[in-house]
Order: sequence, then structure tokens, then C-alpha cells
Amino acid sequence: MRLAEISREAPVLIAGPTASGKSGLAMELAARDGRMIVNADALQVYGCWRLLTARPSVADEAALPHALYGHVGRDQAYSVGHWLREVAGWLDRPVVIVGGTGLYFLALTEGLAEVPEIPAQVRAEADALRAADLPAMVAALDADTAARIDLANPARVQRAWEVLRATGRGLAAWQADTPAPLIARNQAEALVLRPQVDWLNARIDRRFDQMMAQGALEEVRAELPHWHPLRPSARAIGAPDLVAHLQGQMPLEAAVAAAKLASRQYAKRQRTWLRNRMRDWRAVVPE
Repeated sequence: MRLAEISREAPVLIAGPTASGKSGLAMELAARDGRMIVNADALQVYGCWRLLTARPSVADEAALPHALYGHVGRDQAYSVGHWLREVAGWLDRPVVIVGGTGLYFLALTEGLAEVPEIPAQVRAEADALRAADLPAMVAALDADTAARIDLANPARVQRAWEVLRATGRGLAAWQADTPAPLIARNQAEALVLRPQVDWLNARIDRRFDQMMAQGALEEVRAELPHWHPLRPSARAIGAPDLVAHLQGQMPLEAAVAAAKLASRQYAKRQRTWLRNRMRDWRAVVPE
């Protein structure tokens, strides 16, 4: 796709798997149109990671305006609801919204059910039940919700169980009352990058080597005193492997290989999700 084929007026949304070139395209559009680059990646919000999550560099952030990058503490909860409330504050200007977290884009273009926050006590109860008896958690769901969610996904089952337990109302009922989206799909230039698999896997491997050369291991070493594997910020791809190396559990070469494999597997999951859920987005094959 040529840059000239992309709208100069409509909000531009760019989704795609990791390492597919989303940020570079966003930078080009921001420079061309005077747009704000707004993050839609659930891991690039964390301030403790820059290299490992491929956040824009300090130089890139100085060259063009960026929003919602690196502004969340390592131990802070940050959900799609948090992101949607924050992104609403940037939609009064030209934007290019870019990232790999598909749920953020669906909430933006389809709306998000306004489910109340789950109390910590209910979350703890759910954690215990999921670990002890996931089938009982599935069985406790209301029929409408059970028919709509992926019952093979423990995280989705737990979320539905928590909502029902905390509010007395099924997740499907909350979703039926979803408010209007902030940006309707037909009001945006919605692009999804669909790279060839071999091309993308080679880029993933090269990029991780570049991350290591730029100091990714030192970034993880700085995070080690604060490391907790259950924090959302700990889901940064490659972080558990490099932590394992720093803790003496595996050689560096093995840790790097494991991180590259995890990145390729993550990209595969992203491609599948984007293919299934963004069929009406304009496909772009990067070269």
C-alpha cells in the first residue's frame, strides 16, 4: 500500500502482530498529517519496559508527539477499560492509533460494556477456584454468557465468573448494554497488517538480537529487584526468559532462543485473532 492511499482526514487505526512494522507506518502518517501517535499495545503502557516491548525510542518520541506510552507503573492494574477512558481524551485532534492489542481496537470501534470493578476479595476467590476446580467455575456461569465466551480459555471463564459473582448479573447481560463506540468502524481508516509468516519470523529474530545489542538484558536486570511473575507487566515477551538467565536457571543463549520462540508464538496468536476478529479491516501486506 502506498501512503497516498491512506486517508488524510479520518482517524487512522493500525493493528498487526508484533514486529510487523506498525510503528514505522504510524510515524510516516504522523509526519505527513500532523497526527498524534496513540498507543494501543497493552505492554507498551508500562514504564519499566522500553526495549523489551519495542516502545518508540526516546529519539522517536522527541521527533513526533506520542501518547499513552510508558505511563503506567509496573504494579498497576491496567485494563481495556482504563485504556478506553484515556484514549477518549486524545480524539479531539488528528490521530493514528497503533498497536497489537486487538481488544483495545474492538472496544474503540464497537464499544465496551461498563462492568463495575471487581472487588479484591472476589478476585482472590476466583483465583483459588480457577486453580482448584475450573470445571466448577464453568458450571457456575449463566447460560447466556457460557454460550458466548470461549470456555476453553481459563482467563475468559474467570472474568465471566467474577462479573457474575460480584454483580449478580451475567457478563452477556452487561455486554448487551454496551454504549456507542468512541469511533465507529466506518468513520475510521482501519488497517490491519498481515505479513507473510516467514518474513515476520525473520524480523522477530532480528529485532530481538537488536534489543539485546541495545541493552535489553540490562533493562531486565534493573527490573529484577521488583520482579513478580504474576504482575501484568511481567507478561512482556522475553522477560521471564531473561529473568531465568539472570537467576542462574539457564544460559543466555538458551534464554534468547526461548524469548525468540515466545515472540513467534505470540505473533501467531495475534495473527489468528486479527484474522478472525478484523475481517472488515483493510488488509496491508508489509514488504
